Amino acid sequence: MHAQGATPTVSGTRPGALVYADVDMNLLDGSAIWLQSMTQALAAAGCAVTLVLKAQVRTDRLIAPLRDVEAVTIRSPHAEQLLPGLTDASLTVAQAVAVLAAVDADRRHDLVVLRGRALVSAAARDGAFDGRLWSYLTDVPQAIPAVTPKAAEDLTAIAKASRYLLCQTEELRCFLEGSVAAACGKSVLFPPVLPALDSPERTVASPHTPLKLVYTGKFAPRWNTLEMTQLPSLLASRGVPAEVHMVGDKVHDDPRDAGYKRRMRAALGEVGTPAVPGVIWHGGQPRAEAMRLAASCDIGLSWRHPDLDASLELSTKVLEFGQLGLPVILNRTPMHEALLGADYPLFAASLDDVADAAAACAADPAVFTLAAARTSAAAREFTLDKAADRLRGYLARAVGPGAGAAAVGEAPASPPLRVVIAGHDLKFFTPLIAYFKLQPGLEVRVDQWASLGEHDEAVSKELAEWADVVICEWCGPNAVWYSRHKRRDTRLIVHLHRFELYSHYPGQVKIGNVDQVICVSEHYAQLTREHTGWPAAKVASVPNFVDVSQLDRPKLDGAALHLGLVGIVPSRKRLDLALDVLEDLRRDDDRYLLYVKSRMPWEHWWVWQLPAEREHYSAALRRVQRSPLLRDAVVFDDAGPDVAAWLRRVGFVLSTSDDESFHVAPAEGMASGAVPVIRHWPGAETIYDPRWIHETPAEMAAFIASLASPDDWRAAGREAHEQARGFELGSVCRSWHRLLTTDLAPGAGPAYEDRLSGAQVPG
Repeated sequence: MHAQGATPTVSGTRPGALVYADVDMNLLDGSAIWLQSMTQALAAAGCAVTLVLKAQVRTDRLIAPLRDVEAVTIRSPHAEQLLPGLTDASLTVAQAVAVLAAVDADRRHDLVVLRGRALVSAAARDGAFDGRLWSYLTDVPQAIPAVTPKAAEDLTAIAKASRYLLCQTEELRCFLEGSVAAACGKSVLFPPVLPALDSPERTVASPHTPLKLVYTGKFAPRWNTLEMTQLPSLLASRGVPAEVHMVGDKVHDDPRDAGYKRRMRAALGEVGTPAVPGVIWHGGQPRAEAMRLAASCDIGLSWRHPDLDASLELSTKVLEFGQLGLPVILNRTPMHEALLGADYPLFAASLDDVADAAAACAADPAVFTLAAARTSAAAREFTLDKAADRLRGYLARAVGPGAGAAAVGEAPASPPLRVVIAGHDLKFFTPLIAYFKLQPGLEVRVDQWASLGEHDEAVSKELAEWADVVICEWCGPNAVWYSRHKRRDTRLIVHLHRFELYSHYPGQVKIGNVDQVICVSEHYAQLTREHTGWPAAKVASVPNFVDVSQLDRPKLDGAALHLGLVGIVPSRKRLDLALDVLEDLRRDDDRYLLYVKSRMPWEHWWVWQLPAEREHYSAALRRVQRSPLLRDAVVFDDAGPDVAAWLRRVGFVLSTSDDESFHVAPAEGMASGAVPVIRHWPGAETIYDPRWIHETPAEMAAFIASLASPDDWRAAGREAHEQARGFELGSVCRSWHRLLTTDLAPGAGPAYEDRLSGAQVPG
């Protein structure tokens, strides 16, 4: 480990991670354990970690394990006087941001990991770490009424400044995405992390020795720690001798109960000396010693006030106890049921329930064994190795292969390839731009057009002269302009979608100056060749991408009976045929529902002004209201970027369109584990496996009904998910990276057979 106060350096090309939390590492609680674990996990993932401390070191019980980690540098602002005028007090939020900026000035870090909403909010306002922030938010709203306009504004600013929002649970991630649009695509999972330990096999205490219950962490009203001190007497009244062992030294004040802190301390007594009979307080301990003490006990306690039942966070203590082979008494919540099973035997709603559950464990070894097996199995999913693997994936997308090179003075072997991306609407290309910017051999600039045909010509001329490669996103006026103004030796690539093909723009492009035209499917590539007469060798296809890592989430209960339709405008999307599918299904099983995620037609003036369009939707909506089979069976959800969260409730994704160039919704559904059900629009078979393609709504309904068995539905979803890897963002990015220097032959993009087998795309 680097000595305190040393200027951090990077070994080889390790990404540099600057880490700080609004946490006092002298106090043992869950937030301090998080900071220790995050530091260890980042180092294990390959980072050179600089950990900055909030408070002076009074006890190193949590710091000591980090001193042995070679890749970790610990910085103490107080000891080093990194900021003029520091006193003995812990850093304020403003001081922390200033200190972190000073440390980062020594050597720019590739990522800045911060914990605490007030801290991250201040860092976002400062702007020094924009795009590098990995934000772990605490004190975030966890219910819709708490998302006030001020909270939404604050969280939006944080999300925009962050590369990632680290969410402890899927529930919290989905809630953030549904509340804050800017969080979509940036919210990733970072569950609690457990140290490497052997999980012993356990049996309940002998009837001749006291039953030992254990609690570790902070002492606070909603954590029911004062109530836990009554358990020895309650169990004694049930004929069970018992002790409650309590580890921790952080006793909270309660603004609603001025006497709480005094009563809690009185119940604890002095360290090692019971105040309440049967309650033994061990004080604050290093993490390893706290785990050793817990391992010497029989049952863990994580029973909390019902106010916390709706929490979207998972208690690390439950997992730590499970790792030690301890059964845990805790509240019954949906999250705990998902973790341990609805039939877990030690759920408790009251103090008497806790005593009854503990007594049941003492009386029946089978109850003890079942509960211990469930908590142990759950804990195995939260190891340090798994956390490091997760972080490696995030690092690969956020930092790239060249991270850390500048810190060791490495110079690029050759000048970078200069790439310009030009267009008015870059939403489909934004992830590709981010990918290009991470590649060490590329320098990327964007020519952002104000509208389809409006741009700053002086800027475009400067970029045309500068670029080695120009990519025109959409074959519109941008492609026309660059085909007439690029340098002779500049490579020009045009990305053609759908609407441009039948516009007048392709006819204005000087195709002799274009190296490649890229369509999103082989069907549209062939249509482009036929319609434009362009040389066949110049027209190739690369599919649209889906972000499998964002979309791959656990399905919610009932998803197997839920159909999903994304986008119903214009009428060629054929909402009426989706209703046909639903009606057919509900004739035999009225549990089927259709979820529609879309803007409504009257929100698009160019659609709603057309009488035929208005009539289409009027007829469809009347049908939803009047058909006995459809009434109360169709749910309209707002359009928005939270598709990944929305797809958790969807088991089948419909594509009922008359025509599509690609239709990304089925691919997104496949990535989520949903089954695609596609009407045979022209070219669908060049993109999707024929298994998913059907000629009529009746055939689509029959296919869905054939997967009524949960096992059959899950198997089909797994097959679809595997095929979705052919559209995975990284694979498509690599194909585009190859295009910067090499032509794709017609049909030589990601091959159909490769997509079906899940093979990675060439390049």
